[in-house]
Amino acid sequence: MVLSILLTLLPIFVIVLLMTWKQLAADLSGLVGWFLTFLIAILFFHTSLEVGLRASLAGLIASFPVSLMVLVSILQITFMESIGAIKRITVFVKTLACSDKSVQIMMISVGAGTLLVSVGATPVSVLPPILVSLGYSTFVAIALPALGFDALCTFSLLGAPLVVYSDLTGVSLVKAAQVFAVYLPVISTLIGFAMLWLVGGFKLMKEGFLPALIAGLTNGGVAVAIGYIPFLSSGVVLTGVIAGACTICSMLVYLKLQGKPVIDRSHLTEKDLKIEQEMSLMKAVLPWLILVALLLVVNFCRPLQEFFFTKMEMAISVIPGQIIKTRMLWNAYTWVLVSTIAAALVLKPTVKQISYTVSKGLKRGIRPFFSAAIFFAIGFVMNNTGLVDVGGTWQVVKPDDNMIWVLAQGSAVFIGNLYPLIVAPLGLFGGFISGSEASTVAMFAKYNLITADLLKVNPLTVTAATAIGGGLASVISPAKLQNAAATIDALGEETKVIKSAFIISLIITSVTAIMCFIIA
Repeated sequence: MVLSILLTLLPIFVIVLLMTWKQLAADLSGLVGWFLTFLIAILFFHTSLEVGLRASLAGLIASFPVSLMVLVSILQITFMESIGAIKRITVFVKTLACSDKSVQIMMISVGAGTLLVSVGATPVSVLPPILVSLGYSTFVAIALPALGFDALCTFSLLGAPLVVYSDLTGVSLVKAAQVFAVYLPVISTLIGFAMLWLVGGFKLMKEGFLPALIAGLTNGGVAVAIGYIPFLSSGVVLTGVIAGACTICSMLVYLKLQGKPVIDRSHLTEKDLKIEQEMSLMKAVLPWLILVALLLVVNFCRPLQEFFFTKMEMAISVIPGQIIKTRMLWNAYTWVLVSTIAAALVLKPTVKQISYTVSKGLKRGIRPFFSAAIFFAIGFVMNNTGLVDVGGTWQVVKPDDNMIWVLAQGSAVFIGNLYPLIVAPLGLFGGFISGSEASTVAMFAKYNLITADLLKVNPLTVTAATAIGGGLASVISPAKLQNAAATIDALGEETKVIKSAFIISLIITSVTAIMCFIIA
């Protein structure tokens, strides 16, 4: 068994080495890891070439809620960039809560960060220039956008990781949201205090105690409310959007109660004022307004929800006996594309702007699309090793020929009842190498389910803890931090951020692990 465990883990170790030692990009490292997993599956786990190829294709298709969402959201952001909408939104955000640094941090990094990542935007691209213009250091401008949305990373890309979790565990979206909701108020609040510590140490943590507490409990509390209140649960994929907006509103109310100004235009430059005159804020956010409106209708209108989610499952069976419900007309990536086209019809971009959107958007999006897909492919190959055709039914006859069973059995034997303590750190590790919470779920969901069953602990709780660990990896992800650094011409500064952020991620992941151990 020891040799089988080592062989199963070898591709993961190789990916880590390629990313850290050779500094190879996540997509290329993932491709090498997939090829190595494929070879090991065939040579050592008695898996046929057909099963390996079918499993890889199934992983690619199962990744669509994430991979296609990444691609179309990058297209949308590129479109908004081409027409000047991102600059206009940036100018508006610069005016918010300038009189209270703690409130400003919560509003921009937690509130706006959660909202942005939920509609498919990238906080590490949008927020760093805003923070620098507000007087924050490059270190802070890189770190905060990568950390602020991490608690609700499960609801990023309009709930794409939640959809993956739901599909792989077999529970409803609402039940999945309820499982995650248990963790979120605590994790959100800890993230709020962590950001204050990064900016001003314990002094700012003390000064900003109340704003951080309010923002954290609001952000996580909204997730609890949507998960458990029947009327709201229909819009579970909009949890991040609603939570981000509510967090911003809670900070605005706090400022009002403190008698401090909400809007301060003293920081605006002549260039900012010119951008304001060129485009209204309503036009700038039109693609997002249309997107949220469409999703509200699709998810809260029962007949439409029933039609798109249930009747139009568009199920595909790549591996006999295994069904992938693509729900292409319900999934968020379709509506991101529709909202972008609808906004374009209203805003009437030039031919040059359309050309820039398509060419630049595809150039930016292809590699992240492939990166998300390849880690799903790795997970599906591992899940299906040893699969054979027995009288027309595809099944694993010898458990020792299945990579995930080997890992689960090894964990049960060597870790035992302490297993719930290691799943969150496992997720942090998975998120670091894959760069995605959803990919982390795809890689480790079956492992968690089998191991939890062997040890008689709650499988949904431990799988959720792994996912949360994967989300917390955003703040130590080299790709995300380099992205943030590049937007403010501070490449190299991200290495300093990783050192401080690593401690934060370990602390919050440890709290998640303890919560998982108690609940599971």
